[in-house]
Amino acid sequence: MKISIRNLTKAFPSRVKKGAPVIAVNDMNIEIPSGKLVGLLGPSGCGKSTTLFMLSGLETPTSGQILFDEQDVTTLAPERRGIGLVFQNYSLYPHMTVEQNIMFPLTNMRIPKQEAKEKALDAARLVQIEDLLARKPSELSGGQQQRVAIARALVKMPNVLLLDEPLSNLDARLRLQTREEIKRIQRETGITTVFVTHDQEEAMSICDIMVVMKLGIVQQLGEPQAIYDDPANLFVANFLGTPPINIFKGRIEKGKAYIGDEAIRTVDLEDQEIFVGIRPEGFIYDPKGALTLDVDHIEVMGRDKSVVSRHTASTKPTVRSIIDSDIKLPADSGEMKFNLKPNKVFLFNSAEERIL
Repeated sequence: MKISIRNLTKAFPSRVKKGAPVIAVNDMNIEIPSGKLVGLLGPSGCGKSTTLFMLSGLETPTSGQILFDEQDVTTLAPERRGIGLVFQNYSLYPHMTVEQNIMFPLTNMRIPKQEAKEKALDAARLVQIEDLLARKPSELSGGQQQRVAIARALVKMPNVLLLDEPLSNLDARLRLQTREEIKRIQRETGITTVFVTHDQEEAMSICDIMVVMKLGIVQQLGEPQAIYDDPANLFVANFLGTPPINIFKGRIEKGKAYIGDEAIRTVDLEDQEIFVGIRPEGFIYDPKGALTLDVDHIEVMGRDKSVVSRHTASTKPTVRSIIDSDIKLPADSGEMKFNLKPNKVFLFNSAEERIL
């Protein structure tokens, strides 16, 4: 099921008397290919959950269109859209067994009981909880409750699966395990899936396509690695990456880009103030390198060394560089010089838009 979002906007009334409406989603235009797992990613308040609720029919757009394949579902009731929805808090019925919870959508559809039981068992097998069908939600772990919620959403084989921060209530180990399960399930079913998260590592690990949002506006859309390697603006560059990108205040002068007094590369751009973003893995230790850092200490990470430094032009308290553990550094601290990998260096203008 292909999803087309055209000029979609959602405005909420201001909580302040006579105040301007709050624009949660602002003129969104995206195409979600059939059978893909798409992540809506961004900080709290960026509009990603509002977008999901408009896709589900729980929120009505202020303007714009939502199409499933070529059917306009913008004003269609949720139960007529052919969706499965998994909430952040799972919303299981505590008095029902796991089997009854999974069967609930089919019961509402008046599917014969035996057929519903068979479908519920198939859904339970898909998420690997078929041995838990007789239990109540209170007898399950958080990860097991999550699987029940997914099975309930999948049991009627929806055209679109919508997941709203589905892993936020799980501990770190379960988050990793469950996101792998979600990817497996999505691949096995081939259901177009939209996944809302604020966790960029989570989104990058399982999504086919990522939509990065800020203040209701789509900043960039594409494959996760492509966005990481080619960010459209400073917000996207800053939001993606662990450790985060290093940002320096710089300038372009007479065809060269500078950080402080050191020229780091030649550029064919007019003189201007800029921001320079350098990924942690973009540093190469070289005694004759272009950029000098004041190294505070070195953390040995096994296969890598994390070099924690300072620079007067950095916009953050520390600069973090990731160096291969085989590279021998002259000391644990003090001034060190580094060259830079060109594909890991990004230049942004004063408006924080990418210029190179």
